[in-house]
Formats: sequence, structure tokens, C-alpha cells
Amino acid sequence: MQQPRKLYVKSFGCQMNVYDSQRMADTLAREGYTETQDPADADLVILNTCHIREKAAEKVYSELGRLRKAKQEAGSDTLVAVAGCVAQAEGAEIMRRAPVVDLVVGPQSYHRLPELLRAAGKGARVVDTEFPLEDKFDHLPAPTRAATRARGPAAFLTVQEGCDKFCTFCVVPYTRGAEVSRPAAKILAEAERLVEQGVRELTLIGQNVNAYHGEGPDGRTWSLARLMEALARIDGLARLRYTTSHPRDMGEDLIAAHRDLPQLMPYLHLPVQSGSDRILRAMNRGHTREEYLELVAKMRTMRRDLALSSDFIVGFPGESEADFAATLDLVRQVGFAGAYSFKYSPRPGTPAATLDGQVPQTVMAERLFELQKLLEGSKAAFDEACRGRTFDILLEKQGRQVGQLIGRSPYLQSVVVTTPPAAIGELLKVTICDVGPNSLAGQAEDVAGQDFSAPSRPLAAMEA
Repeated sequence: MQQPRKLYVKSFGCQMNVYDSQRMADTLAREGYTETQDPADADLVILNTCHIREKAAEKVYSELGRLRKAKQEAGSDTLVAVAGCVAQAEGAEIMRRAPVVDLVVGPQSYHRLPELLRAAGKGARVVDTEFPLEDKFDHLPAPTRAATRARGPAAFLTVQEGCDKFCTFCVVPYTRGAEVSRPAAKILAEAERLVEQGVRELTLIGQNVNAYHGEGPDGRTWSLARLMEALARIDGLARLRYTTSHPRDMGEDLIAAHRDLPQLMPYLHLPVQSGSDRILRAMNRGHTREEYLELVAKMRTMRRDLALSSDFIVGFPGESEADFAATLDLVRQVGFAGAYSFKYSPRPGTPAATLDGQVPQTVMAERLFELQKLLEGSKAAFDEACRGRTFDILLEKQGRQVGQLIGRSPYLQSVVVTTPPAAIGELLKVTICDVGPNSLAGQAEDVAGQDFSAPSRPLAAMEA
């Protein structure tokens, strides 16, 4: 009988990597691996990497340095694998820089992990960064009921991979390949399994998710809106989300879905990157500032309680003070409920990396500080406006205090609430009574006649 082995997976970057890490764990469970949270206890360590910015890539090499040192000190024979987008882009370089690595595997080859690991276990240093002809999703096993329940009542579901937009700053088309949409029937089958195993909320993910154009069971091409209509009919599925979207692919049917599908949450991540038309052209975004604002206005007409988050890059080559001021102005006009913002990071092989007018790091840092201060104020104002409102909160895990649970609002806010532990996975009506920098706190309605009138405190308050 094969001895049980332990697996440690660390994900960097986007939700796609979280999903991929879970599927790798599901695949290796059949090979006798059980997950551990301690890399020192693992027989196999997988770093699932992100290449979107230089800092994210360098984190991987730092982690590999720590693993090398720990492995030497313990005299361990732990296998080390690097997966994901850094693996795809820098396979040979990883092997050169990090002798501790036994296996490099790109994001399209996870289904081959068992055979690749067998080769690595025999002493070979293996690199597999090809784009195979077969669809990896046809070979990846479904998670067990126990694995799904351990991951909680909210799950990611990949529906689309790759991107054809070729923004001049982005490596995704080179590391993830061209846009490919999974057949709708396979997505529906996976969703039904997840819901049957206790999932209440699904987030449909893809590098350019609203460009979804998969084959439907009727033989026609389905849009993302058509797919969500079918998913919304699954009994027990209470919530739907999708990310990451592109403004150019917000079709009329998808806009209408925000009005027509109660399961679709009123929170949309819609990256804009810059508020300057000149910079948007240089980025090859394919939309103008005005077109983005018109789209936001149309979305809010369809769904009055809609809130938005976005992505921003400061210091793109050639960005002037006027360009940056246009970004700040757009933020003020839209009033984002959340955002991700970063300094421009030149990625090898992308057109923007060779553009003239590279902005000094000191200027980028100043602009990022100013932008983030504005965005934080916008988020704080939105959170404060939620005080006194009652939401359905999806309870996901136990809190730090006895009798507390932590859940998510329709706007993805973390909410601390006092309620019985049996309510994990349930939707509970909660009135927001306190607002902290990292979470909200709410008072739950009575459950089964019990009194939960004492409101919880936000996480920041509990940590103070």
C-alpha cells in the first residue's frame, strides 16, 4: 500500500491561480497526496506563480531561496515544482537560477503532473511549458466532497482562459495563450457538482471572462450572459459573480443580465487602467475614457445598487502629470467601491517595455501614493454608506471570537457577525452596524428563536 504523502501549494497572483492550485491538489489527491499548510512537512512543494509584474515574479525566486535553505538544513528530499505564468515565461531561467527546482510546469499542463512528477522523482529536472493539443479540463479530476466542503461555500470556476486583446503592458497572451472558452455543458456539469457538494456562490473566472463564447448544448455559441442564465437555474446556487472583465466585451445581453438575474451580485470588477485617452491608446486598450464612463452610466441605469471596482496602472511610459490628473478625475467621477493599483512594471517581450518616456520610480511612487489615498477614501465612503443597511451575508468561516462567523456581503465586503456555527454556508440577513478599515460588523436577525442582539465588532477593532 502506498504511503501517504503531503503536498504544500502556495498561490501567487490572481483567482485563476487559486482555482488552478485547487485542481492540482485534486489531481494529486489520486496519487496519494494530502494537503498540508506547512512546507517543512511536505513531500512536494508547488509554487503557482504570477508574471503580471516584476515584483510578483521576484517573490517566487525569494521563496525558492528560502526553500533551498530549509531543504539543505533539514537534509530533505522534498520535491519542488514551479507552476503558473512565471513557469511558462521563464522555464529555462528558473532551472538556471534555482537548482532546488525539480519540475517546471506551465498552466496548460497541470493534468500531466503525475507523470511529470514520476520523472522528477527519478532524478530528472523536468520542464513542460508546451501548449498541448488536448484540453486539460478533460483530464483534471473533480474535487471530492470533502475537499469542496473544506474550501468553503464560495468557489471559483474557470470558464475561459487566455486573451486576444494584447494590451501593450501585459504578458497574459504570451503566458496563457489565445482566448479559449470551455463548452457550456462541461461548465454546467462542474457547477452542478459543486453546488451538490455545498457551494452556494460561484465566481466565473477567466483572463478575459466576458469574452466567453463557448459551445452550448444546443450547438450554438453561448455568451457569458447566456451561460449565467443557465447557471442561475441550478437549484441551490444563490450567487453568481464573474471576473476579470474587459470594457470592450460588455455586450448588451451581459449588461441586461445585471438587471434580470437576481443571483448575479451587484458588484462588477471592470478594469480601466488609466483615465487618459492618450495613455489608453498607448496601452492598446481599445476604448476611450468617455466610452468607459458611458458604460458605467448604462450599467448603473440597469442596476441602481451596482458598485464597481477597477485596476489602475500609474507611470505607464509617457504618462504626464496631465494624464495622471485625468486618472484621478475619473476615479472621482465613478466613485469606486474598491480597486487594485500598481506602478507600471515593464515585462520582457511586451511592446511597452521598449517605449520611450519611461517614468522614474520616484515619480511613480508619488503618483501611486496619491491615487491609493483617493481610492481608499472612495472605498471608505462606500463602506460607510452601508451602515444601517441590511444585506444577505453568505457565512463562510468561523471568526476569532466564540460565536462569531465571517461572511461576505453582496459587495464582497468581509462582515463579522454573531451567529451559531451551524450557519456556515447559509445566507443570513444582517444589518451593518459598524464599519472598520478591513471589514464590517453586523447584527443578525434571530435564528431559531435565539437572541443574537449583541452586534459584533469589525476585524480591525478586534485586532486593536
